[in-house]
Amino acid sequence: MTATTLPAPPRRVSPGATVSQTLTLAWRSLVQIKHNPWELLDLSIQPIMFLLLFTYVFGGAISGSTGDYLQFALPGLLVQNALFYTLSTAIGLNTDIAKGVFDRLRSLPIARSAPLAGRIIADTFKQVWAFALLIGFGMVLGFRVTTGVTGLLGALALLVVVALAMSWMSVLIGLTASNPEKVQMFSFSVMMPLTFTSSALVNPDTFPSWLAAWAGVNPVTHLSDAIRGLLIGGEVARPALISLLWAAGFMVVFAPLAIRVFRRRA
Repeated sequence: MTATTLPAPPRRVSPGATVSQTLTLAWRSLVQIKHNPWELLDLSIQPIMFLLLFTYVFGGAISGSTGDYLQFALPGLLVQNALFYTLSTAIGLNTDIAKGVFDRLRSLPIARSAPLAGRIIADTFKQVWAFALLIGFGMVLGFRVTTGVTGLLGALALLVVVALAMSWMSVLIGLTASNPEKVQMFSFSVMMPLTFTSSALVNPDTFPSWLAAWAGVNPVTHLSDAIRGLLIGGEVARPALISLLWAAGFMVVFAPLAIRVFRRRA
């Protein structure tokens, strides 16, 4: 008997098939929430907890009024939450690699970029959910969007674009770290200083001069100021432009590095 040789899977995947495979894997990431509801709870409870704590514990001391502080801090909390949630992309990728999911996907005739792109797209939908949740809960507490629907949608679009660009740094960390615990530890050591040494939660005018100088160039400051202007009024064009330039810089620096590491591992 002559052994039958199976045809090798195609080396190149068409653009249409790549898009289809990416969306399928994005759906896989979203469906996992049904089997792991704690992921949705983390996504929902943590931002609400931060909102309540900062508003009612620190609001009176910082602004003299919890209502005034809520109006100031909610845009910054939106930024903080979006950037912290990029860590879930890194942790998810690292977990998939550690559990051998990427080894199984690599054996399939699919585009190598599909697993990475699929997870990023799924996390974008989660970002939108977290944004809507914080805005809705904030409005229950008394927050008011004074710029209308246009400002609200503009804030969402800017936040998602910048968060996606900055997520490439988290992706690189997730692909290079040896386990999810190290991903979380290293990522928090980067994100915490960025968010807390900015205008996200307090006015940088109260900082020491050296820290105020850093806050003036901190990308989180410009993004927080832009989101604040889009939601409650104020300067928008300059901080939004600087935020987009920072986003482009993160993409240019970290995306090629992350893709190179991803291709080696996947």
